[in-house]
Parts: sequence; C-alpha cells; structure tokens
Amino acid sequence: MRSSNRKALLGLTLFLILFPVVAMNVTAIGHYLDIMIFVGIYCLINMGLSLLMGYAGQISLGHAAFFGLGAYTSGILCTKFSMSPWLAMVAGVGITGLVAYIVGVPSLKLKGHYLAMATLGFGVIVQIFFNEEVSLTGGPSGFSDIPGLSILGFSLDNDLCYYILVWFLVLLTLIFSLNVIHSRIGRALRSLHDSEVAADAMGVETSRYKIIIFVLSAVYASIAGSLYTHYVGFLSPSSFDFFLSIKLVMMVVVGGMHNIWGALLGTWLLTFLGYEWLHLFRDFDILVYGAILLGVVMFLPDGLVAL
Repeated sequence: MRSSNRKALLGLTLFLILFPVVAMNVTAIGHYLDIMIFVGIYCLINMGLSLLMGYAGQISLGHAAFFGLGAYTSGILCTKFSMSPWLAMVAGVGITGLVAYIVGVPSLKLKGHYLAMATLGFGVIVQIFFNEEVSLTGGPSGFSDIPGLSILGFSLDNDLCYYILVWFLVLLTLIFSLNVIHSRIGRALRSLHDSEVAADAMGVETSRYKIIIFVLSAVYASIAGSLYTHYVGFLSPSSFDFFLSIKLVMMVVVGGMHNIWGALLGTWLLTFLGYEWLHLFRDFDILVYGAILLGVVMFLPDGLVAL
C-alpha cells in the first residue's frame, strides 16, 4: 500500500474515532451518527462500484438489486427460518455472488450502453420478484421484525455500537480494495479500462478479470444489504428500486470514480445532502441530483476528489 493511502487511511480512522465523541456531546448533530451508519453502508456498495466502473471500465445500473438480494436473503432466513443473522449474512454473500456470476458471464460480453441496459434489466427483474413473491418477500408491503445483530451475546442495539461495526467493516473492505488496486488484478483492471483490445493482445484474461471484479462488487453490495436490513429491521421493494442504482452511480461519479477515495467522498456528500436538505424538495429532489451530476461532469470530470 502506498504511503499516501496509509496517511489517508490513518486520517479517516482518526476522524471516525473522534466523530461519535463530538456527535454525542453536541445536540445539534447528534442524529448525524445515524446518518453516518447509512454513509458506511453505501460506502461498501460504492467501493465495489468504483472497482467495477472506475478501474475496470464496466458500467452497472443494477447494483441496487445486489444490495436488495443481500438484504432480503438475510432478512428472510432470519425471520422465516430462524437462522443466525451472521450465518444469514454469509448465505446472502454466497447467493448474491452466485447470481452475480450467472448474470455476469453473458452480460459482461457486452460493452458500453449495452452492458448498462443489461444490468438495468436485471435490476428490474429483481424488483419485480421482490414485489410479486408475496409469500416469501411480503410483496409491496414488505415485512418487519427482522432481528438485530449481536456479538458474543452482546446486542448491537444502539447507534454507537452499529456505527463501530459498520465502519470497522468499511475500513477492512477499503484496505482489501486498496491492496486489490495495487496488485496484479488491479494492473489488469487498469489495462482493461484503457483498452480491452490492447489488454487481450498483451495476454490479459479480460473475461476472467471482468467476472472477478463484477462478483466482488456484488459481494460488497450483499454485505451492505445485510447490514442495512439488520439495522432498520424492515424491508420493502421500494428501498431497492432503479432510482437507488442511479443514486449509487451518481455518488461514485460525483466523488471521482477513477479513485476509490473519490467514491467515499461522493457517498458521504450525497448521503448527507439527501438526509439533511434534498428531502425538502420532495418529488423534485431528482432534479437537484441531476444538476449536481451535470455540474460535476462539466466542470470536474475527474470528480470532487480532483480538487
């Protein structure tokens, strides 16, 4: 890992340690601890999207589906089959990874907007499944009473405990992702992003690496989905719709999709904007998101991380 990444990682860790101390002692920002939990959950998804889109150059408009698969698998196994939440999370990772592999093998033979449309179609299919399989998913109304997580009998039933868990997993995932980026896989992904034809000519197994990174990004989303479902305790299909996939892509692009730190920055910014201010626009918040995206693409094509 490069020294610049070590310094950034140390700075992020110090911020994450100090943040809850300040939030719990300043009433005006006390609710920010709850928002930071959602920031961490979305960061898990967007680190995978950054690897897939920013480093490998493969577009996905269906990652809300993988997020939902992880969430629903974990929620269903816990409520209907009384499985341990941690085992349910592992099962969610396995099922989501398998689905990603099955979807990715044919889809990743496509390029550009064709790949985007294929992943979009997959997201729509999953959304229909969540809505129509009423006996399993609860249909449009969803289902509740999903148990929370616990460690060695200690229940993570307050925001501080869940904040620590989520961000601990985010830091582990970030360290793993940085090592992937600077490994042989990362070099292969960058060559694939620059020119797939040239990468093939140099002997890079482009199909293999595209599948690996697609499945890995889906696994990240699945873990995030399980964390989400055990935190909110309720699931409905509307939480994993097409607009969420678009927002996730926007977070990565706004922050800077060619830099994993940019994905974290964009996630933090747009999540806080969404929870604190953009909800005031109600049905017009999509216009504000669009204006932000347009401004960044026009004036900061490398994202806010380039500032």
